[in-house]
Amino acid sequence: MNAVRPVDGIAFEAEADVLIIGAGAAGLVAALAAKEAGAEVVIVERDAVPSGSTALSAGLIPAAGTRFQRQAGIEDSPALFAQDILEKAHHEPDPAMVEHLVERIGPVLEWLADRHGLPFDVITNFSYPGHSARRMHGLPKRTGSELVDRLREAVEAQEIPILTGFRATTLFRAVDGLIAGIAGTRPDGGEERIGCKALVLACNGYGGNRALVARHIPRMADALWFGHSGNEGDAVLWGEQLGAELVDMSGHQGHGSVAQPHGILISWATIMEGGFQVNALGERFSDESQGYSEQAATVLRQPEGKAWTIFDARIAGIARQFEDFQNAEAQGAIVSADSIEGLAAKTGLPEAALAATAIEVAALKRGERQDRFGRDFSNVPPLAAPFHAVRVTGALFHTQGGLRVDDAARVLDKNGWAFPNLHACGGAAVGVSGAQASGYLSGNGLLTAVALGEIAGRVAAMASA
Repeated sequence: MNAVRPVDGIAFEAEADVLIIGAGAAGLVAALAAKEAGAEVVIVERDAVPSGSTALSAGLIPAAGTRFQRQAGIEDSPALFAQDILEKAHHEPDPAMVEHLVERIGPVLEWLADRHGLPFDVITNFSYPGHSARRMHGLPKRTGSELVDRLREAVEAQEIPILTGFRATTLFRAVDGLIAGIAGTRPDGGEERIGCKALVLACNGYGGNRALVARHIPRMADALWFGHSGNEGDAVLWGEQLGAELVDMSGHQGHGSVAQPHGILISWATIMEGGFQVNALGERFSDESQGYSEQAATVLRQPEGKAWTIFDARIAGIARQFEDFQNAEAQGAIVSADSIEGLAAKTGLPEAALAATAIEVAALKRGERQDRFGRDFSNVPPLAAPFHAVRVTGALFHTQGGLRVDDAARVLDKNGWAFPNLHACGGAAVGVSGAQASGYLSGNGLLTAVALGEIAGRVAAMASA
């Protein structure tokens, strides 16, 4: 499994100009770009239906200076977006790559809307941590599964074949360094080999590989894995054998708000609009507004690795635009009461402690004291009955470290040499979050999936000409 072998003596049953491994957002966007550039494209996907990490996300893509923002009266620019990314990531990512991606993502979203009919708009009723403007673009249901489905439909409309149930196992390399093709297994156990002129690795990260997580992110080794089961590090393992450079391997996106035991993502609007988190003692334990990624490890350090998010009906109304939140309500994950005392009774939290915490937060919102954790509550309204709560845990969503690529999405070796016809995008490529969970700016994953996916597909088509 995950082998790199010489191509000598290998016969391929099929050929493609551009071959793409993975049918999440990155792979599907790459396929659309490559086909538009004139290439014959084939996608292989290990699952029966395209999904990937994208399907488990909220499907929101950050972009700056788009017509969707202008239509909503939002002023923004790629330069401001790049500044936000670098500040959140402690200036660890390559600023030239950050600038390249933020300049590209807006036109790509408009291309997907105009050429392939994806009806993007901007979330305008709450802001995500670290973003200086409201720039999260999504589809009507606000789910990643909707994004994957619409991209898949666009790919099918372009008559691009998606070979599902195909687990890629081997890359074949020629003596000149070119990738000549791949081999993979089918559900019946048979092997199939496909040749290519250019290969795009869009097979995401390694969060589902416990051994790799323990090696690179040991503090998250026992965290709930909330990503796609197929994220087993295929690109990383192939890259190591090829001599590719791996960068920021400890970087990852966590999430401190996965409903338990229901396993449903709860929108961070529950925090950013004025909610707060308490542990089993009914006490706050952090500045929740710093970001949901770093909050994952913080929640996991609490008793039983759990917390309760406390919010109100106004905030629930905002969160309800997300289908996941609607599902959480339908499954009984959201607890409601007309008073904080009633909420304590329903959650099992200590009544006196929860009441004291609620009083403290109300005082912080009135500006009567400073938060001992450093959170600024000044721009959010007080909570009002009825109150809501949801029990959550921290989870690992996806990794941000990966293969270093150049601005053409070509994989680079440890000496900075680009593999001429090997590209990476999405979770297979290093992201723009640096080496720490706190470096993850909301939407960074889909930013690199979609922007690098378009670049990889377009340039791979040129390489195959």
